[in-house]
Amino acid sequence: MSNQIRVVELFAGVGGFRIGLEGASDAYQTIWNNQWEPSTKRQDASLVYKARFGCKGHSNRDINTVPTEEIPNHDLLVGGFPCQDYSVAATLSRSGGIEGKKGVLWWQIYRILEEKGESRPDYIFFENVDRLINSPATQRGRDFAIILASLSDLGYVVEWRVINAADYGMPQRRRRTYIVGYRKGSVVANRIEGMEDWVLYDGVMAQSFPFKQKEKTLSAFDIKGSVQEVSATFNQGKRESPFGNAGMMMDRHVFSVDAVAMYEGTFQTLGDNLVSEEFVPEDFFISEEELPKWQYEKGAKKINRVSKEGYEYVFSEGGMAFPDSLDKPSRTMITGEGGAAPSRFKHVVQTPSGRYRRLIPIELERLNMFPDNHTFHPEVSDGRRAFLMGNALVCGIVEQIGKSLYRFIYNEAPVSSRPIHIQRDAHPTLDLNLFTEETKKIAANAPRKTYILDGTKRLLIGLVKLDNQDYFLNGTPTKIYYTGKAKSFPSTISLNKLYYFMPYIKGKGVRDLYLIRIARIGSKAEIYKESGDTEPRLVLELEFLESLPEYKLIRLAIFNTYTDTILNRVIE
Repeated sequence: MSNQIRVVELFAGVGGFRIGLEGASDAYQTIWNNQWEPSTKRQDASLVYKARFGCKGHSNRDINTVPTEEIPNHDLLVGGFPCQDYSVAATLSRSGGIEGKKGVLWWQIYRILEEKGESRPDYIFFENVDRLINSPATQRGRDFAIILASLSDLGYVVEWRVINAADYGMPQRRRRTYIVGYRKGSVVANRIEGMEDWVLYDGVMAQSFPFKQKEKTLSAFDIKGSVQEVSATFNQGKRESPFGNAGMMMDRHVFSVDAVAMYEGTFQTLGDNLVSEEFVPEDFFISEEELPKWQYEKGAKKINRVSKEGYEYVFSEGGMAFPDSLDKPSRTMITGEGGAAPSRFKHVVQTPSGRYRRLIPIELERLNMFPDNHTFHPEVSDGRRAFLMGNALVCGIVEQIGKSLYRFIYNEAPVSSRPIHIQRDAHPTLDLNLFTEETKKIAANAPRKTYILDGTKRLLIGLVKLDNQDYFLNGTPTKIYYTGKAKSFPSTISLNKLYYFMPYIKGKGVRDLYLIRIARIGSKAEIYKESGDTEPRLVLELEFLESLPEYKLIRLAIFNTYTDTILNRVIE
């Protein structure tokens, strides 16, 4: 492979970063990863990770005990580290470094980057909860200022965004802070010309997830003093954090704004990701006897309580939607999603038959955009699978940022042969039915998307050659279509007006309808390297929408290969 980005994944969970980056480009190669669940003998996430990706390069040890020299040199360090107390205790007397509180995993990231020295990675990519830019409540923004200051002192330019996945068509309302950093002198850092334009229009984040600036939210300032001084004095006595939800830092100078998402594409709802009722095991349904308990947990209530100090007070909470709405993205998934006990926070849906039920693991995986049955493992219970998804990130966010980062590094379009929906299986086995009580993977219908078809938009119909027909008939939701050589592509087709695409299967006609997400110039060699075909071609990156009830024969009017028409002509 000519382009390669070596990845080290910390706090790997079940591999959300890996799936997202692999879905972005084949260039991303995870060479080492670490997953350790403290305070428990069971290491379910590690079991799942090894089952999906193999044992090579996998570390199931407390990262605090892993020497930096055991971690191979890499180009990109990623990880979703927990939100903890980032305050700095003291200066290390010998190393001149900084020492955070014991067990705070951010300082393990810092330790690895610092000890790597000149071999530290050119790029970093982290995920955390949305409140990171505002914590702690007693010193708003201090924790994020500590992180930015320590990264700046290590030579990184850093940008961030707080992104709600549902704002960009994804199936879960999950707000998280995403941090991307570029070491000074790296290809991406050298592309930055101005902080404001980078944040608002030109940068990796802005290209991934476009937004408009909320009025009167611009904030610009310097983070001054040592990291210890930042910990002690930053924003002291002020009620609000100075950090907006989109911004960057260079040489400790901060520019930030509050961002309002801009998105007009397809989107997914909770209902789009549910399996058919007949696929749901009976123990996920709520009995009539248990239903009142669920209704109570979900309802508004006021409860008289007594504090530890003996003070009486009234605890109150508002009601929640019951059942959960199927025509909106899901609520944020939490680690307590599993188990049959009634809970205010678990999702409950009503089936077409009128029964109420909890979500099954495959549906929780879909809400985080993992492949179906990704967390399936004979030694991992359904409750633990739910816990793992409550701890996970939305793979689609990582995929989009990974694509953007690749474009900035290599100045070309990313191509992946491992889309995020493709199931990983490091150790496929032959099923001989030796164990009759072995838990089986749940078969289920595919997820759907929500959209409105516009029959007036242009539709391109393109012939699929015989050796590529299986690819277009395998039911996967994303495709790449390569036209004939660019120099022979019909000049009568206006590329800027193309909106939909339908593949023409010889002898059958057209059936499947796709949205054209990206139209660009590329070559077959970018994904079929063995072909050696580097001739420029028009490349269409496609997203499946729906299928006609049956194939429809259409005359291919241009070179017996293409038809350029409007959608209504085919679907009406």
